[in-house]
Amino acid sequence: MFSNIRPLIGVLALQGDFREHLETLEFMGENCCLVKDINSLNQIDALIIPGGESTTLSKLSKAFDLFEPIRNRIQSGLPTYGSCAGMIMLADEILEPASGQESFGGIPMLVRRNAFGSQVESFEQDLDIAGLTYFGNDKSASTKYRGVFIRAPWVEKVAPEVEIMASVEKTGVSHPVMVRYKNLLATSFHPEITADSRIHGFFVDELVKKARV
Repeated sequence: MFSNIRPLIGVLALQGDFREHLETLEFMGENCCLVKDINSLNQIDALIIPGGESTTLSKLSKAFDLFEPIRNRIQSGLPTYGSCAGMIMLADEILEPASGQESFGGIPMLVRRNAFGSQVESFEQDLDIAGLTYFGNDKSASTKYRGVFIRAPWVEKVAPEVEIMASVEKTGVSHPVMVRYKNLLATSFHPEITADSRIHGFFVDELVKKARV
């Protein structure tokens, strides 16, 4: 019933790279807004949880009375994408969480915070993400995506029904860094600080718009 209405995509604007996510969506020509309170949350059709600091996001969302409403909307089927700290916030379980830290949950997975190391150990790496070339503004023939990892988490364990879309090998072990579960998407890297909009395009085209048809 909503297929002819442009979805409104909200970016959680409590802390982190929310401006960069919003600018990417605006560049793509999407209908978007910042989410800072319950009124803006109630208006959106999809949500992006930005990179930042997951402990701070947890505490601020509670302070602004958004934690339970966001959790409830995700459980009710709100298409949601989380990058870096946003991946942690979408995990059902966090390995060794900070004191009092909670997640919104939604994806049946266990995530390790700061798994790739500290700020000085940040890195970039080409990732193989099948089919990603068809989304967003970059129409290149390559399926390689340059992932930017900053104090990034990785996925320790996923339920069988979770789709692993990209992984990174470290010390001989492959760790998922991009996963999809139903209409939820999570990356441990930061597409919002690159010029490549294909991750956002994938989220909008495959998770948000198809959920409204």
